[in-house]
Amino acid sequence: MKQLALKIDVDTYRGTREGVPRLVDVLQRYNAQATFFFTLGPDHMGRAIKRVFRPGYLSKVSRMSVVEHYGIKTLLYGTLLPAPDIGRKCADIMRSVRDAGFETGVHCYDHIRWQDHVADKDGLWTRRELQRAVDRYTEIFGEKPHAHAAAGWQMNRHALRMMQHLGFDYSSDSRGAQPCIPTWNAEIVNCPQLPTTLPTLDELINRDGITLDNIAQHVLRMTKAEQPFGHVFTLHAELEGGKWMPVFEQLLDGWQAQGYELVSLRQYLAGLNLAALPRKEMSLREVEGRIGKLAVVA
Repeated sequence: MKQLALKIDVDTYRGTREGVPRLVDVLQRYNAQATFFFTLGPDHMGRAIKRVFRPGYLSKVSRMSVVEHYGIKTLLYGTLLPAPDIGRKCADIMRSVRDAGFETGVHCYDHIRWQDHVADKDGLWTRRELQRAVDRYTEIFGEKPHAHAAAGWQMNRHALRMMQHLGFDYSSDSRGAQPCIPTWNAEIVNCPQLPTTLPTLDELINRDGITLDNIAQHVLRMTKAEQPFGHVFTLHAELEGGKWMPVFEQLLDGWQAQGYELVSLRQYLAGLNLAALPRKEMSLREVEGRIGKLAVVA
């Protein structure tokens, strides 16, 4: 049976508290699996205001209502409002996801800190940030994490190496066409990389005539033809777990009608012949609909 893996990035306190339980409910109704990747430390989303000076930021913001999806309080956390510690305040919600039978993993400790800075940081900074996330995850779940998905698809060579050193079974830090064994400047990292293969809804909305009325149909056209390795789709607790839930339900209906088994990344990994995975070079490249450069394997 062809598979489509659902990867859920949980970036904020609001997304954890409100979006995650809603997504658990809808996935259970559809008998679908998914992997939830949690932000485990402070919600500093308000500090994203610095991105206003980046080329392309205002055009992206104009395509979707940031306030509608994230809320005023979230956009002030870490600036005018103190940053809530997501892991401390939402540990019960995170454990309830595991208890409901869903896979969980590490997204990051501080989303804004990782997404905005990791590309230019050294090994010491990178190891410290990752270790904070691993330690907090272990504190919450009582066991070490086995999977990682980088915030904002932002990586550096030190972070990629750490996927192997930390003993992750796999990571999903990049964009690409198929699973692989990643390399960085030809250095092999022995940790399978499961890249996101499809564009996200926020990358598509209000571009090329795509609206909320037809965005699900647009994505379903992309998944209609069977691919050798299936697909990985990334959604966000703040978006598909919020105002875009009806769109997500259209996608779930459509994918099941297309014959997909909706799986977690661990289930997706289990269906791969790991010995046959190709080596793919990871580098930072622009991705249509995103600001700046992301980790891409190609």
